[in-house]
Amino acid sequence: MREGFVPWPAEAADRYREAGYWRGRPLGSYLHQWAAAYGDAVAVVDGGVRLTYRQLADRADGLACRLLDAGLDPGDAMLVQLPNGWEFVTLTLACLRAGIAPVMALPAHRGHELRYLAAHADVTSIAVPDRLGDFDHQALGREVAEATPSVRQLFVAGAAVDADATDLRALAAPAVDPAAARVRLDRIAPGSGDIAVFLLSGGTTGLPKLITRTHDDYEYNARRSAEVCGFGPDTVYLVALPAGHNFPLACPGILGTLMNGGRVVLARTPDPDKVLPLMAAEGVTATAAVPAVVQRWLDAVGSGRHPAPAALRLLQVGGARLAPEVARRVRPVLGGTLQQVFGMAEGLLNYTRPDDPEDIKTETQGRPMCPDDDILIVDASDNAVLPGEMGALLTRGPYTPRGYYRADEHNARAFTPDGWYRTGDVVRRHPSGNLVVEGRDKDLINRGGEKISAEEVENLVYRVPGVSRVAAIAKSDPDLGERVCVVAVVEPGTDLTLESVRAALTAMQVARYKLPEHLMVVDELPLTKIGKIDKKRLRDMVQSEEADSIEVA
Repeated sequence: MREGFVPWPAEAADRYREAGYWRGRPLGSYLHQWAAAYGDAVAVVDGGVRLTYRQLADRADGLACRLLDAGLDPGDAMLVQLPNGWEFVTLTLACLRAGIAPVMALPAHRGHELRYLAAHADVTSIAVPDRLGDFDHQALGREVAEATPSVRQLFVAGAAVDADATDLRALAAPAVDPAAARVRLDRIAPGSGDIAVFLLSGGTTGLPKLITRTHDDYEYNARRSAEVCGFGPDTVYLVALPAGHNFPLACPGILGTLMNGGRVVLARTPDPDKVLPLMAAEGVTATAAVPAVVQRWLDAVGSGRHPAPAALRLLQVGGARLAPEVARRVRPVLGGTLQQVFGMAEGLLNYTRPDDPEDIKTETQGRPMCPDDDILIVDASDNAVLPGEMGALLTRGPYTPRGYYRADEHNARAFTPDGWYRTGDVVRRHPSGNLVVEGRDKDLINRGGEKISAEEVENLVYRVPGVSRVAAIAKSDPDLGERVCVVAVVEPGTDLTLESVRAALTAMQVARYKLPEHLMVVDELPLTKIGKIDKKRLRDMVQSEEADSIEVA
């Protein structure tokens, strides 16, 4: 086990095994069980590529063996920045087979984020596409590799692989001897308590923390989610959100679909003009989206631009709270049952159930999926609040890790001494027993489901010449929920513009979704009585007439 991994206490681990949550098998060991059960059924659809369960298993094993032949070792970590495609699914399964832990970066990340993730996880390899749109990911991957001493290999998926990189698609061919490849990989299979995957936090303090999900807990995460959501061999699941997110990966997502013999359909974008025809063509029965995406789908169907997806049975919505008035439109317009999902890559998952009354599905964010998901709702002194009152949510359970990777100082704040995780969410318990999310108790900007640390944005803007003081806050937005707004005090003679701030952060290779979309220059930042920046006052200012001077992207 890697140094920096925080294990569950032995007593808790024994209890989770005894209860059957943890099965003691690595996730990759199920691959051939799925292939034996579902064989020639289509497992993955990516444009013109259609892979059966047997073909997927053969490709994953072939890729796993070739990764090992290329010098990677079980226990290594790989930085994975791939778009939604068959290569992502095959590589993820290959890593699970070989005991290599993928660090799930997002296609939107740039050098600022990738260099940090690669160094923090000591990755030995990087997997990127050649290009996405007009951006050269291969060049960025090479730059990150050169800046990270532990990196030995750069893998590229695409049609234009440079000579100093390795063609990932070529490596993902079926094994020459499938039986021998299977025996080899079974022999070196990781332990079920080893790290299966590194997910990224949406935390408030700077760059993302790494979340260690083990084979035991992540297999349960996907399995139990699929049970709650009713996934089976007739499920056709559309991946419209970035596949490296926990939500479309294992809630139930890709893994939960494959466990049950369903079909995974991959889309590069959630754009309704691309996704709605694809849903119709493939008979999609279930998908996951964030509120901003759902609104676009509702508008596209409600306006008559596209017909409702006829086969859709379940629409999961999470990442941010869905407004009840929008929630009530889902079934009449799109036809599927709404399922609200409130969860986190750190573990806890709450679902409304498909058979819940309509008011529960539209007005609450669900209840824990596991009987051993412990929940506390507390006040500022960590005392339990009265039923129905708002408070900070604490949790622990069989798929909620007990600490971030290599983050002792942060773990001391994020976890209590007896293992409760401080989620940072403010909730109340509905009379039904479900949770209602009221907001965050930390400084986080939720832009269309992407969680952005205000502190990280502030630290970046401080590097812009002429900025003397800065505060980053959320500005409410009807489409995305929130957008990044920067309020700055500048040095005399400085002409700070939104364009110059965005250009400076782009030059720092910051992910595009983190770039400020509003700028307000002020003489002084308001302070609280104890001398802290008064962000409540700032939020009021930018939403009011005082925001006349705001520059908008």
